[in-house]
Amino acid sequence: MAIDYTRPSTGAPQGGVNLSKVTLSKAAPTVSLAKAGEQQGAMRVNLNWSTGAPQPKKGFFAKLAAAAAPAGGVDLDLGCLYELADGSKGVVQALGNSFGALNTHPFIQLDGDDRTGTNVGGENMQINLARPEMFRRILVFAMIYEGAPNWAAVDGVVTLYPTSGPQVEVRLDSPNNNAPICAIALVQNTGREITVTREVRYINGSQDELDRAYGWGLNWTPGSK
Repeated sequence: MAIDYTRPSTGAPQGGVNLSKVTLSKAAPTVSLAKAGEQQGAMRVNLNWSTGAPQPKKGFFAKLAAAAAPAGGVDLDLGCLYELADGSKGVVQALGNSFGALNTHPFIQLDGDDRTGTNVGGENMQINLARPEMFRRILVFAMIYEGAPNWAAVDGVVTLYPTSGPQVEVRLDSPNNNAPICAIALVQNTGREITVTREVRYINGSQDELDRAYGWGLNWTPGSK
C-alpha cells in the first residue's frame, strides 16, 4: 500500500517524522506523488555521488605523483526508460545524446552529463508532470559508464523533487560490484495516482539487460558519448 505524501509540507517534524523528505526503504518502498487529475510542474530527479577516488594530497611531490597516476573514480550516468500512455517507449540518457525534451515528446529531459562526480549539483533530469496522465511508467536508473563498478565507494543517492509535497530520496545501497547498472526507482501511473517505488536492483549487463528485466521491449544498438 502506498503512503500519501501529496499534501504540501511545512517541513516541520511531527511526532519525530521529517515531512520535508521521505527516504524509501525495503520496508516502505512506495509513496504517492500525485492523485489522478492533479497537475504539477516539472519534477527534478537528481543523482549525486562521490568520485570513488581518494582525495588528492597537497605538496609538490603529491602533484608529481598525481600527474603520473591514471585518473581515478568513475563516471556515473543518470537515465531512464519511459513508456507513455500512447504506447511509445524509449530511453533518456547521455549515451547516444538521447537527452530528451521537456515540453515535447517524451516530456522528460536530462540536463547534462557530469563525468567527474565533482559537480555539486550532480546530474539532473526533469519530468514534466503538468499532464501526468500522459505517462504510464518511468524507470530511473544509474549506469557506471567508465571505471570499475564500485557502488559502495560512489555512495550514490537519487532525490526526486516534486513541485508539491516532500522530497523523495532513494539511496543506492546493497551494492553489487559485479553490476554496472542499477535500476533505482519506478514511477507509475496507476490510474488513481502517480507513485514512485524504490527498486535498487543491480543489473549485471548493459541497458538491454535492464530492458529485459523490466519487459520494456526496445531494440538496442551500441552507442557512445
